[in-house]
Parts: sequence; C-alpha cells; structure tokens
Amino acid sequence: MGDYVELPGVRTWYETDGAGDPLLLLHGGLCTNETWQAQRPDLAANFRVLLPERRGHGHTPDVDGPLSYQDMADDTVAFIERVVGGPAHLVGWSDGGVIALLVAIARPDLVRKVVAIGANFLPGPESGAAPETLDQIAPDAPDLTMFREAYEAVSPDGAAHWPVVVGKLAAMFRTEPNIRTEDLARITAPTLVLVGDDDLMTLEHTIALYRAIPGSQLAVVPGTSHALLMEKPSEVNRIILDFLTQEPIQTMLPLRRSPAATTGGSGATAGTGGGTPVDATRRRA
Repeated sequence: MGDYVELPGVRTWYETDGAGDPLLLLHGGLCTNETWQAQRPDLAANFRVLLPERRGHGHTPDVDGPLSYQDMADDTVAFIERVVGGPAHLVGWSDGGVIALLVAIARPDLVRKVVAIGANFLPGPESGAAPETLDQIAPDAPDLTMFREAYEAVSPDGAAHWPVVVGKLAAMFRTEPNIRTEDLARITAPTLVLVGDDDLMTLEHTIALYRAIPGSQLAVVPGTSHALLMEKPSEVNRIILDFLTQEPIQTMLPLRRSPAATTGGSGATAGTGGGTPVDATRRRA
C-alpha cells in the first residue's frame, strides 16, 4: 500500500506495512523500496514499517537543483513529524544509513534506535574501498541496469530523466557526506553499525564510524558485500531484530562501554556493560 504526502521539500511517496512501534526503512542511493523485499516481512511482523522514497528516487519526483544528503535528511525529519507524529526507529542502507545518522544528530527527539548499514560519514573518495568505481557511475552502465529498470518502472519524471538523477547522485557521492566526528559523538540514540566484510566502505572507515558514536554496536556479516541485505537476508534480519527488540546484555569485560571509560570522557554510554568485578579491579588498578 502506498500514498503521497506533501512535504515542504517534495511530494513524497511512502508505503506502510505491519503494526506496532514505528520503524522507517531508508533505501540506498539510486534505489527504490524494492530493495527491502527480503527485510520487509520480518520487520513488519514486529513493527509498523514505513518506507518513504526520497526525492528523485522511485515514485517521488526529482527537484530543481542538486541533490544533497542534508536536504534528504530534512525531508525525512518532515516525514517523521507529518506522518509518524513521534519518534521512530531508523534502519538505513547505504545513503539511507547516512541520512539516518544526520537525522539522529539533528533531531534526537525523533529517533529511538538507529541501524546504519554500509554507511559512510565522509565522501566516497575518502571512505570507499574502491574509489575508482565512482568513475563507473553512468546512466548506461551495465552494473546499474537493475536500478535503471526499477526507476523507469515507477518514476513520475519518466525514463528520460534517469540520466539527470544519476548525474546528480554521482556528483553528491564525490563530495558528500561530510559529517564531523564531533557531530557523530552527539548521537544519543542506541546505534548499530552493520556492514559486509567486503563492503564498498573500507572496514577502517566503518570502524571509525563505530568508534565515533557513543556506545554504538558493530556487526560485520562474513562473506557479504555492500548488497548484504540480499545476500544473507536471514542473518541480516536476525541481527537487526535482535538489536531493535532486545536490551543490551551486561557484558563481563567491558572496555569501550564501561563506566570507567565514560567517566574518562570517551562519550560512551554507561549501563551497557558496567558493574562487574572485573570493572572494579580495573578501576582499583
């Protein structure tokens, strides 16, 4: 089921599924909601899932001028305010993960938990495992055939507008995002950083993202790429649902999330693993 909502930035298409606490699924760049096919049933069995398609993607028309992560994050904030009416979980893949981080920084009051999948906080040339792939983003590139066909099937702008959107996004990937680690440190929502072990983003960049967000958790899915949603959907869904529905366990040997680390000014959250005899011994030492 889908409908449009009039937002200040753009008339936005969205779909809904399931019942329960609200959860936004934020698709990747050049994608439509079809990329969530393997996740949608499992998540909708536990949550009220809302799937907005961003400006220039899927059923949502393009806008004049360039595309930017900040504008799309602002659209997402407006969507939550207008359609959800309160805080929601954000599960974002690729560009959707970037937008989830930006929303969590700007509007913590609207965010419950964040799952950022294959996300980056610096532009592709600085965060990508193979920056040269940016040169291969072209409207007629064979690797984009699946994305082009999905776009052409539903876009209100028509098939002829595909090269325009590709050009805008290619330019954005080269220069954005530019999220400071100081801003990532302001994220208060519990956050899971999820990535394939052979992802588009380097593992070093992913670890830097994980370390920058206070108290965040990290999951690396073995034997997967940036397309881990489709490659190992059962494992990915289990990890996401476990994070969203379960409280953190009290770990026995906390370091990064220990109360001592919090007191020392690391910005890590207390309560996810402190209070063990090991902690007391470490503090006495």
